Amino acid sequence: MNDTKKLSLISVMLCFFAMGFVDLVGIASNYVKADLNLSDSVANIFPSLVFFWFLIFSVPTGMLMNKIGRRKTVLLSLIVTVFSLLLPIFGNSFYLMLISFSLLGIGNALMQTSLNPLVSSVIRGGNLASTLTFGQFVKAIASFMAPYFAMWGAMATIPSFGLGWRILFPIYMVIGILASLLLASAPIEEEKIEGKSSSIIDCVKLLSRPMVLLSFIGIMCHVGIDVGTNTTAPKIFMERLGISLNDAAFATSLYFIFRTLGSLTGSFFLRIVSGRTFFAVSVVMMALAMAGMILGTSETVLYVSVALVGYGNSNIFPLIFSSALLSDKEKQNEISGLMIMGLFGGTVFPLVMGFAADAIGQAGAVAVMAVGVLYLFTYLSRVKSSK
Repeated sequence: MNDTKKLSLISVMLCFFAMGFVDLVGIASNYVKADLNLSDSVANIFPSLVFFWFLIFSVPTGMLMNKIGRRKTVLLSLIVTVFSLLLPIFGNSFYLMLISFSLLGIGNALMQTSLNPLVSSVIRGGNLASTLTFGQFVKAIASFMAPYFAMWGAMATIPSFGLGWRILFPIYMVIGILASLLLASAPIEEEKIEGKSSSIIDCVKLLSRPMVLLSFIGIMCHVGIDVGTNTTAPKIFMERLGISLNDAAFATSLYFIFRTLGSLTGSFFLRIVSGRTFFAVSVVMMALAMAGMILGTSETVLYVSVALVGYGNSNIFPLIFSSALLSDKEKQNEISGLMIMGLFGGTVFPLVMGFAADAIGQAGAVAVMAVGVLYLFTYLSRVKSSK
């Protein structure tokens, strides 16, 4: 690999790290809740806002890429992301954090849609799949480091410059600026994109097809469980074990550690067992995790439950996504856009979970996620069964 290609690859991998910034919303919403003395239903507005923007921006971003190119679209997403991370430096008022989290969601919606296609401009041929997998691994590093930065800042174990847990934002902002500068200077040659991009109407029409509709709901459940666990795990530990938020923050990191392990090992297991079998095992793991988080009172049971849902949920998205795409090879662009819109599940689940938690405690929030797991059991017959 020549130096030019290395620079391009490094810049793209740093963008994947920036893509992981969105997962700070889980631990950050817990600290905002504590700072402003919010209820669960109000605090869960923050993660819900982040993922709301996938409903609005996923398909239009595809059209934007056709007009200005993939790299410029990723650069735009980085600029929006950096600005979203700048705002919390000036305070942690309710409305300032709402604006910050909204911009973080908009930036991530742009990035999720445009970064993977950009990788294909850097890496061509048989190494593309492995490069995308490694990119997800790099993204996960940012995800599970966020709770540590927040915790270290809150406990003053690193210089926080009076920001406390909010030191997390300028740390990631500096990395975002570096990613922007590297990507802007990287010599990436993009191929010309031919044909028109899918429209919102094209996508919505596909919901009349049972396979597409069921897959869309499946993606919503997957993301809802992902964001729900990210947000709720520390609250469960505080409620059941009576520990502080700084100590409970590790639960979020544990979730992302096992989600990362699942992503790394999933590609291996899918070569030796069928997709349907692996999907079934993954959903059973999540079902056991839900039972543990509803009924568990010991530290061990709760840690095992968080690990199980992290590993079990790690490969649900690609299995549903690929099954949906294979249902109609002539409409893959439209189906792809619609599946990305399904990330809107990250808005619906936390909102409902917040009201359930206010009513009956964190077991109520977990019960909402359990409904999503139950739905995934019903989707099993739709999963592509070949290896």
